[in-house]
Amino acid sequence: MKLPNGSCGLRVACFASMLALLAAPTAACAQWPQFRGPEGQGHTTAKGLPLSWSETENIVWKTPLVGKGWSSPVIEGNQIWMTAAIESPVTPEERKKRLEGNTTGDPTLVVVGQLSLRALCVDLASGKLLHDIELMSEDQPDPIHSLNSFASPTPVIERGRLYCHFGTNGTACLDTATQKVLWTNRKLKIKHENGPGSSPVLWGDLLIVHCDGSDLQYLAALDKSTGDLAWKTERTGKMNSNPQLKKAYGTPLIVDVAGKPTVLSPAADWLYAYDPASGAEQWKVPYGALGFSIVPRPVAGHGMLFMCTSFMQSELLAIRYDGQGEKKEPHIVWRYAKQAPQMPSPVLVGDEIYVVSDKGVASCLDAKTGTVHWTERLGGNFCASPLAADGRIYFSNRDGLTTVIEPGKTFKPLAKNDLKEGIMASPAAIDGALIVRTDKALYRLGAKP
Repeated sequence: MKLPNGSCGLRVACFASMLALLAAPTAACAQWPQFRGPEGQGHTTAKGLPLSWSETENIVWKTPLVGKGWSSPVIEGNQIWMTAAIESPVTPEERKKRLEGNTTGDPTLVVVGQLSLRALCVDLASGKLLHDIELMSEDQPDPIHSLNSFASPTPVIERGRLYCHFGTNGTACLDTATQKVLWTNRKLKIKHENGPGSSPVLWGDLLIVHCDGSDLQYLAALDKSTGDLAWKTERTGKMNSNPQLKKAYGTPLIVDVAGKPTVLSPAADWLYAYDPASGAEQWKVPYGALGFSIVPRPVAGHGMLFMCTSFMQSELLAIRYDGQGEKKEPHIVWRYAKQAPQMPSPVLVGDEIYVVSDKGVASCLDAKTGTVHWTERLGGNFCASPLAADGRIYFSNRDGLTTVIEPGKTFKPLAKNDLKEGIMASPAAIDGALIVRTDKALYRLGAKP
């Protein structure tokens, strides 16, 4: 920056502004800022994590939680935040009336009366519940699947700000120091049919969310300072004519493609790539198999994206996007259709990709070729995504049992740990501790500090 002569004060002011800009808080400042950790891929550099625990071993604290929610905890400083929903009941007559015209054919759909959507804060050191804040309410929310909750999307945290997304029910920004709701946006309306599931992603000044319903399918970005719509891009790929097969509940991943940040966004029948600044579609790849209700968040490595197509016939796909190989355009390199997960996300460790199916069958594949190294039954049913940390991989099932293995081309189980409470949320980790949310409580697991 060139300044006129004699502008010493202006130079000082500009230099101070530059320092402030460099020191400006970002989500990366948080220890665990988003769904699946710092990079959103289920990895952490945290050390000293516990290998074994039970209700009487390696529990630093256990805090009962109000309401219901499957959102994963996020951590900034000494605060752990998550979302929850408090539901009021309805009569059988009201339930029947509210389900009239529902096209899913699911008899287990959950119908509630008034809904209070909340943000919960727990002290990292003591486990004390510090804050329970209502962000918004909904008088007659749409029904949800019995396995889902109204607070399943994981929030994003950065220094002083928490961004909470509840799908069609709204999005809110909370000041974590004053506990004041700074803004809400209730305009991103779609028909989830099974409730919300997509977690938001923070990029620069934008909060990016998936909005893939049975009626409308689009990607949107909100200005993180105001909550105003910055851009909105409709899905362009041709989909099945059945509205129920147009839904998706995935979370995008932002990666570097040819030197540019790119939003890689899995949706029904297609993987899309967008410019995060403008929302402009860059390219899309059809995956040639019936796939919808996408839940797992993809992971990236070796110039490829690894994603799951979820329901009907779930497949694990490796999609090259870096322009290498025989084909320069993005394309599918390999696919794996046996025991691919519908809900848990994959995790990549070195040259191996690890998945666990909803029915508890874990597999390890060569990430570059798709060759299967091993397949083992862990037992139980799974929703939570695995965590790669401290030289181990942690798999937690819906009954509260966590199987810990050593990464590698042969199956090496290390421990099985049972909390006897359902685990639907994916865990978070900091040095010396795992933070695990169950259907009843939040745990800090590890040696007492």
